[in-house]
Amino acid sequence: MSPKEVKLEQDRVDSVVNKIKQKIITTNEEYKKAKQETKNVQTNYSNNTSVNYFEVDDRIETSADLQQQRGLVNRVVENESIINNQLKKLKDLANSPYFGRIDIQDDDDPDIEKLYIGTSSFVDKDQNFLVYDWRAPISSIYYNGTLGETSYQTPVGIQKTDLKKKRQFSIKDSKIKNVFDTNETVGDEMLQNVLGQHNDEKMQNIVSTIQKEQNDIIRDTKSDLLIVQGVAGSGKTSTLLQRIAFLLYHSRDSLDADQIVLFSPNKLFARYISDVLPSLGERNMQQVTFSEFVSHRLEGLKVETIFDKYESSSSNNKLDSNLSEIKGSYNFTKAIEKYCENIKSSDIAFNNLTLDGEVYFSKKHIKNIYDKLPKLMKSQDKFLNTKNTLIKELKNLINESIKEPWVDKEIDNLSSEQYHDLLKDYQISMFQDEIDERNHIAKSIVRKKLQKIYDAIFNGNFFDPYIQYLNFLSTENIYSDEIDNFSNKLEFHKISLDDVAPTLYLRSLLTGDGQNHKIKYLFIDEMQDYSIAQLTYIKHSFPNAKLNLIGDSEQALFKKVEKPEELLNNLNVAFKTKRSRLIKLNRSYRSTYEITNLAKSILLNGNEIEAFNRRGEIPKIIIRKNYNLALNDLINRIKNAEKNVAIITKNMKEAKELYSNLYNKIDLTLMSDKDRSLPDQNVIMPVYLAKGLEFDNVIAWNISKNNYSNDKKLLGTLYTIITRAMHTLTLISIGEVSNIIKKSKADFTIDYKM
Repeated sequence: MSPKEVKLEQDRVDSVVNKIKQKIITTNEEYKKAKQETKNVQTNYSNNTSVNYFEVDDRIETSADLQQQRGLVNRVVENESIINNQLKKLKDLANSPYFGRIDIQDDDDPDIEKLYIGTSSFVDKDQNFLVYDWRAPISSIYYNGTLGETSYQTPVGIQKTDLKKKRQFSIKDSKIKNVFDTNETVGDEMLQNVLGQHNDEKMQNIVSTIQKEQNDIIRDTKSDLLIVQGVAGSGKTSTLLQRIAFLLYHSRDSLDADQIVLFSPNKLFARYISDVLPSLGERNMQQVTFSEFVSHRLEGLKVETIFDKYESSSSNNKLDSNLSEIKGSYNFTKAIEKYCENIKSSDIAFNNLTLDGEVYFSKKHIKNIYDKLPKLMKSQDKFLNTKNTLIKELKNLINESIKEPWVDKEIDNLSSEQYHDLLKDYQISMFQDEIDERNHIAKSIVRKKLQKIYDAIFNGNFFDPYIQYLNFLSTENIYSDEIDNFSNKLEFHKISLDDVAPTLYLRSLLTGDGQNHKIKYLFIDEMQDYSIAQLTYIKHSFPNAKLNLIGDSEQALFKKVEKPEELLNNLNVAFKTKRSRLIKLNRSYRSTYEITNLAKSILLNGNEIEAFNRRGEIPKIIIRKNYNLALNDLINRIKNAEKNVAIITKNMKEAKELYSNLYNKIDLTLMSDKDRSLPDQNVIMPVYLAKGLEFDNVIAWNISKNNYSNDKKLLGTLYTIITRAMHTLTLISIGEVSNIIKKSKADFTIDYKM
């Protein structure tokens, strides 16, 4: 491109940035006013809600007034937040207003139109678009179109146009650093520049480097079930987040961030991706780990986490079991469904509802209520009717109890302050006489005492899902010692991860509890670590949600590798999906060509992986005869590294042992499953915590034959470790190297001292 043309483009950047800065000034003034208005309204609200609760006659504020004040506070706070978000977008645009340009010409238009694409749109005072949001329908041409005739989807149908030019920019601090024309989505030159940069502590958005296949995933609005099978470093998670940003933009009138849930592998990963959506001007969706999700629904039990399961299995060099596969299978979930459909009332595990040792509602009485309901009624409806009947009976019991002697005694012992507190929502004129007032006080006292019974009824505690699950296991061909194992764990208030989804699924099928109908989109990252049973329960919990599963079958840590097509077929059957889609991402961008070649060489189907041609150091294997020699080389390798190093181990036990020998020799942080952020220094962590993360320099600790046997189940673990490295990779072996690495035909250097 000629210097003259580059200058013209820079002149345009300067012009747009100047207009953005003017807009920042006016928006900043709006923000100051909005902030002051919020402060004034909140102060006024605070003054108006200062009510004397002890002098009932002085309570002159009505609930309508308070509700009006709350509504006003909410509106001004929301207005302040909107303006603040606009300000953040404008400041980001002032730094880099856009990254792409497309020149198009419609059939009926003699003029060529120049459109500039950025992270968000910007219009001048006359409402002319100076920058188009990357999510706008016409922007898809930048990602999918090639020069010549092309088309793009609009709300009214397919629109055709002629793409005359596609230009890419790298702009920083309002200055063009790089610009060139291309026929591709993003040319290799730009990708080389972006991918060659050093790792940040948090993931960044990828809107300027989205590839065609990634764009297809991002803009899919039709699939009820979308499975993305991507090799390590293919941008799966980044694409997932850009997809969420696109959906929020595309359906902004009917979808907000609170209606989207993302299941993350761990808290560290959740923090790592937390800046992506805000950088695009969107609020973060709800994030939860599977363990957090089920623990909330199994209150009182210590739930085995995915991390706990991996640690336990990897320490024994056994990454799955036959029983685990059975409980996680489609057939097992079908057996639960059949059991719940055919269950008799006599087989339902009802509980006594007791308080302070006294039975208020016996399980026999509860069963009688259930039995009186129509036999053809679904069990979920029966449980709801039973719950409502028990609540009515409890209300009658409260009314009958207000005249009991113990209630009179409670009233006599009330202080004046306590007495008035029980009347705080009422005026004296509301009571007919002193007896009416006394009955109100008495009812409040009885209600307070029986609140736990009400909570137990409301939460369905008159049913025992654990006993019911045990009864189910006894009807299946499950080993008797496994039934004992489940019972023994319950005694210590524990439950294994394999039993969590089946237990909750059974409970929900019978009782109808635990479903959220408001969630519209569900995303599950690292899907290869979920069983069909777990996925079935999650989908059941969010029945109206479109399901998006993202993962890499080669990185499975708990089970055998499952072909994506096989998984799609299984899920189509399990979920009775109408519109499903599988998209594969086979090109790896994260690691250098040399590291990716090593990673793909250890896989059975590694030739399907396409390594991006970014050259770097050849991976190095250091082989030492004992622990101390290997430790010395590890320390030297870290001290000589230009950037921070991530030491990745097979499990936490190994990480802790290694850390105890390193912490007083080098700056190092041991990461655990409780950590939420990555420090700006060297780290050591087990492979499970490294899932989804990337590091400039990685050292794989002890990849020996003894530690990584020639086992297909351990191949995914080693593959995951290798593919965390962006620029340099070192593998250290204590003794003979694992056959998994030995069979590789990729290039690597060997430092051998035995």
